[in-house]
Amino acid sequence: MHHGPPGLTLDEILSVLERGANVALAPSLAVSQLDHALQTAALVATAHPGEVELAAAGLVHDIGHLLPGVDDEAHARAGAEAVRPALGERVATLVALHVEAKRYLVTGDSAYAQELAPDSTASLAHQGGTLTPTQAASFRAHPLAEAAVALRRADDRAKVVGAGVEGLHLWVPVLRELSGCCGSPGN
Repeated sequence: MHHGPPGLTLDEILSVLERGANVALAPSLAVSQLDHALQTAALVATAHPGEVELAAAGLVHDIGHLLPGVDDEAHARAGAEAVRPALGERVATLVALHVEAKRYLVTGDSAYAQELAPDSTASLAHQGGTLTPTQAASFRAHPLAEAAVALRRADDRAKVVGAGVEGLHLWVPVLRELSGCCGSPGN
């Protein structure tokens, strides 16, 4: 039974994120995948201080876009599987939910749909479009729905060319703490 890509170690996650410095977020945007990740994490950390897992999810939410053979429809699920072993269930679930959170917001808030960046509007169609009332109710009932919406709103604002944000190296201690790997050999 195929479960998608295997989980990544923390060092592999950092390496994939670093490669994102050379990958544009979208053809129309002069923002790299790494800049987008760092901006999202910074926005989450500012809006929700102390919510380390939510900020970490902001950092890795689009890692699926940087994994080989993963298309846009599968990037949230593939990203969640990739980070789950190193960063835990809550981070992985938030990564998995960030596309559904967009679909949820578009479904319930017409102003939100107008504010979406062109790349997010374009991807919405092949990610499933708006949710049915049943799907929306199911999303709303999810224990992490509110956090996923917070992540999504940061994601949408994290596309600023030249925004000054902290570098990836400053997130390493946070991720190491989450992964619980500090005391193990080889780290």
